[in-house]
Formats: sequence, structure tokens, C-alpha cells
Amino acid sequence: MKNIQKGFTLIELMIVVAIIAILAAIALPLYQDYIARSQATAGLADIRGGVTAYEEFVQRGSVTVITAPDVIGLSASTPRCSTIAVTASTSGTIICTLRGNPIVNTKTITLKRVSATGQWNCTSTIALSKHKPGNCA
Repeated sequence: MKNIQKGFTLIELMIVVAIIAILAAIALPLYQDYIARSQATAGLADIRGGVTAYEEFVQRGSVTVITAPDVIGLSASTPRCSTIAVTASTSGTIICTLRGNPIVNTKTITLKRVSATGQWNCTSTIALSKHKPGNCA
């Protein structure tokens, strides 16, 4: 008679568990980086819409009436920005204080207008560039 093996041995199961643990150890940090960058990019998208309205106020010469984010069509906060602040001048700023992943939580993304050219520059207090939105220093 032939002896037929049924099921898996303990060593085979331990090897499978070890392989899964190695894959998880590689994937989890990459996933956290992805989440941090996507949350920062979402925060930038939340404030980017205010740029056009802000420019309209600058072109009309009535930039001093901008006293709150809602004047340029932004909310005071969003799911990704705990606060949105606006500084009114011809070289004004729109600032999003991020919330979410511990890597980006309480960090800021700032859009600053260069009064001479009308160009908007993005800066951030996020430490690593791999977590910052594209084109944001």
C-alpha cells in the first residue's frame, strides 16, 4: 500500500508565514509613504482653487477685502486641511495646515504669490521631498 500524504507539514506552513511577513515588512513602509504623499497632494488641491479668485481680486485692486478663505471660495477647513489661512496683499499667501498621516500631520503647504510676476510658488514644511506634492519645494 502507498502512504498518501494529506495536508501540509508544520515546516511548510512556517515557510509560508515567513514569506508573508517579509512581503508585509517591505510593503507597509511603501504604503505609508504613498498615503502621506496623497494626503499632501489633496491638501494642495484643496487650496489651489483659491488662486484664481485671489488673482481676480488683485487685478481689480481690491485685494484688501480678502479677510478670510471663504472670500475667495475656500472653506476654513477641509477633510485634509485642518485650517486654511489667507494673507491678503499683492504678494499674498494661502496656507493649508494638513491633517492625517503622522508624517504630514500639522505640516503646512503654502502657496505664495510673487507680486512682480503674478506667479504662485508652492512651499511646504514636510521634511522629506518624497512626501511633498509635485513642484512643491
